[in-house]
Amino acid sequence: MDEDIRRLVLFDGSYRIATGTEAVVSAAFQTALSTSPQAALRVFDLQTGRAVDLDLQPTPPKRGRPRLGVAAREVTLLPRHWDWLAAQPGGASAALRRLVEQARKTSADDDARRRRTDAAYGFMVEMAGDAPDFEEASRALFAADRDRLAALIAAWPTDVRAQILELFDGEAASD
Repeated sequence: MDEDIRRLVLFDGSYRIATGTEAVVSAAFQTALSTSPQAALRVFDLQTGRAVDLDLQPTPPKRGRPRLGVAAREVTLLPRHWDWLAAQPGGASAALRRLVEQARKTSADDDARRRRTDAAYGFMVEMAGDAPDFEEASRALFAADRDRLAALIAAWPTDVRAQILELFDGEAASD
């Protein structure tokens, strides 16, 4: 899946009515709103589990060169760190890129699990923060106890429960 394409889910109250790209969910949002102006529509980013606002205005094409993907940001290090980086082949930037890539490879599974847990929790807070057993379900989520989580949220609305488990399992952002 292209990481630049944001995947969203649209809920009307506790009912999931659309999942897909921003264009797909925006169209479903507008259809639902025109059919039922009083609908309780909420959109969530499947990567983060957080509620997002849709920009329903058509956006004009951007002019100029496309982004090259390089971002300059501040890094604060001790002098001994700068000295070590400067002595590395390719200089400080190349050494930092190598270190980051190595760290990404060695912690990829833990990072993915943490992102899934955070997404499921973010969605849970928004959609079920006042539901019965929310606190216990949160504990089960952060303990990565899927069976206990599923048991604790069994009485919650079907689509909300399914979305939480999909986010926990990592299915929602990759389907």
